[in-house]
Amino acid sequence: MLRRVLVGMCAAAVMAFGGVAPASAEAITYLLPAPLSLPAFGPFVVAQQRGYFKAEGLEVTFQVAKGGVDVAKQVGAGNAVIGGGIGDTSIIVRPNGVPVKSVALLGGGALMQLVMDKDKGLKTVKDLKGKTITVLAYQDTTYFALLGMLASQGMTKDDVNAQAAGPVNVWKLFLSGQADALASVPDWTAQIMLAKKNIEIIPSDTLFKSMAQAIIASDETIQKRPELIQKVVRATLKGLKDVMADPAGSAVDFIKATPELAGKEEYVTLSFQLFNKYVYAGQKVLGEMDEQRLSDLQDFYAKEGLIRTKTPVKDLYTNQFIK
Repeated sequence: MLRRVLVGMCAAAVMAFGGVAPASAEAITYLLPAPLSLPAFGPFVVAQQRGYFKAEGLEVTFQVAKGGVDVAKQVGAGNAVIGGGIGDTSIIVRPNGVPVKSVALLGGGALMQLVMDKDKGLKTVKDLKGKTITVLAYQDTTYFALLGMLASQGMTKDDVNAQAAGPVNVWKLFLSGQADALASVPDWTAQIMLAKKNIEIIPSDTLFKSMAQAIIASDETIQKRPELIQKVVRATLKGLKDVMADPAGSAVDFIKATPELAGKEEYVTLSFQLFNKYVYAGQKVLGEMDEQRLSDLQDFYAKEGLIRTKTPVKDLYTNQFIK
């Protein structure tokens, strides 16, 4: 008995003073471009709420940066190992020396939809000539998607009155009738639909192949910690699968993590349904980047002068973590 007690005490002492300790979760920061309460971040939040990150041995803390470009800069600088952006993000930032890649693309569709007021007789992009269109900001990718849609119809920004309105007024001005259309995302489209506005919706990728959200990581982390990136991608894609399979059930867990949305289950569920319809569907392999689509998109950015130089497409993404 005494021997057993002594052995137990020695083992405890070894663990307390630098011996082999029990395995513990690795703490990481997951940077997001906007507040966590946006349904756009459903896959991330659901993965957290349902313990998918914890099952991978990760303790994830979400923090909010100042938009997707800031996320990329922080991730590229090593201030966070992983971030949320869009498929276009690496196209925009790599010419400026920010060494990040997309490591998973969350859907085969595009994040932006053009929403128009049908009561004003608007049904096509060409109908918008001379009309007012609200956008989040002039440096936001949804605005670039709008430019791409206009270009597909032989139009430019000079043919419309595009107004940068911010994340709330972008849809509220449309609802009040002060704007004729908006460069929308499913979160805002859901708000408009619940208000019973008579609208026409044109997914941007029917005319211009913009992209969905993406998970981004730095070149250094991809090279030195590929197993960590694999864990994050695997857990996030599980969350994405859940949102796709059960929008209503996923909305319940999403609201548990975002209590400020309590009582808004209908809004979150509809947002998830719209993401499923317009953004998440259409990939042969969930999370896989379409290289040709990425290349074509970069060509557009270069043609429009939105980037100074083009980057070799292979440096913009990797599919190694989604197989």
